[in-house]
Amino acid sequence: MNTATLEAQAPAQSDVGSRPAEGRITDEAVAAARAMIGLHLRPEGPYLQDATADTLRNWCNGIGDLNPLYRDVGYGAASRYGSVLGHPMFPMAFGWLGRTRWGLPGVHGFYAGNDWELFRHIKPGDRITAIERVVGVEEKESQFSGRLVLQYVEASYFNQRSELVARGLGTCTRHERKAARDAGKYKEIVQHEYSDEERDRIDEMILDEPKNIRGAAVRYWEEVEVGEELPTIARGPLSLMDTMGFLVGCGRGHTHGVVLQAAVKHPGHFFRNPEAGGGVEYTGIGHHRESVAKEVGVPGTYDYGPQRSSWMCTLVTNWMGDAGVLKRVRSEMRRFNIVGDTTYCKGKVIRKYVKDNTGLVDIELQAVNQRGEVTTPGIATVALPSRDVKRPAFIDGGAIDLELPVVR
Repeated sequence: MNTATLEAQAPAQSDVGSRPAEGRITDEAVAAARAMIGLHLRPEGPYLQDATADTLRNWCNGIGDLNPLYRDVGYGAASRYGSVLGHPMFPMAFGWLGRTRWGLPGVHGFYAGNDWELFRHIKPGDRITAIERVVGVEEKESQFSGRLVLQYVEASYFNQRSELVARGLGTCTRHERKAARDAGKYKEIVQHEYSDEERDRIDEMILDEPKNIRGAAVRYWEEVEVGEELPTIARGPLSLMDTMGFLVGCGRGHTHGVVLQAAVKHPGHFFRNPEAGGGVEYTGIGHHRESVAKEVGVPGTYDYGPQRSSWMCTLVTNWMGDAGVLKRVRSEMRRFNIVGDTTYCKGKVIRKYVKDNTGLVDIELQAVNQRGEVTTPGIATVALPSRDVKRPAFIDGGAIDLELPVVR
């Protein structure tokens, strides 16, 4: 093989810069992104495609979920389902919905939220596949970075029987790194210093959480009242153990040649970090490196959006009990949750109604940090068993159609 051939096959390593790329949001870039609407994307991953007792439990470990229905094989076998179930957010272990690596090269992307409609449970032995498509692109102005782009991706998840398991709408926001740094919206935020009393209270809430898991005690639709508040759950103070543990629970991790191949193909999303001796890192490493977080205007390392979405889901599944079915959960990432922050997930029943002959309740969700800031508003819809014998029993959400618009 001659030298010219070797050079032609060599990766274009020089295209991978020594710091995150400074892409621009131009009219041309936005037009190119809009031109992708309707296209099917190659799904990210897959990471955890096969549901097993181990992968289902490890997902729960990554989000701190202690519900035995999702992690204890013996408990699941004795349940009405005859098996342990996948946590409702387990499809994100296949690949994170709302990923940021399509279009607008060199422009930073943040996971901005998701809206899930759930149809069937995942059980050990299921194999998940997904179809993703681009469904929308919007432009907005923000205090964080000025001009930004919202991108919407819809993912439909199927099992090995071609049954629809879940459909989710994922949102990512795209920001120019320099504009976000210069705006300095969050520059005054510093890591919170907790008193011993504050830490003791947080620990107490976390250790007492299993007491509020409804479990096998059926919660009937007729018993629920509008205005009822769900028992608050706490997640924090956020640490490196939490963010790294989430990655492990997702089955994610790219190293060495796997990373370099991706960097050569998509150099705008990777860089050679001087702090790692020039080792290649993904621009999303700001979740773990403060210097990289500050490159895009975030005051410190921060959590993962899918992780926080799953916390909100756990709040609801703890309350609804084994017989309840989570039909919808939506969460919007409005503020950053930086290392040292504590997130209090709260919920309140705001509506009670019947649709498709099934008793439903809507729950307003909020994640609030220790500064009293609402970081994550959302909504959930739960189907609950009824004591009215004219309403049929159900085992999942397959017979309920919420008639949600594609972009919402």
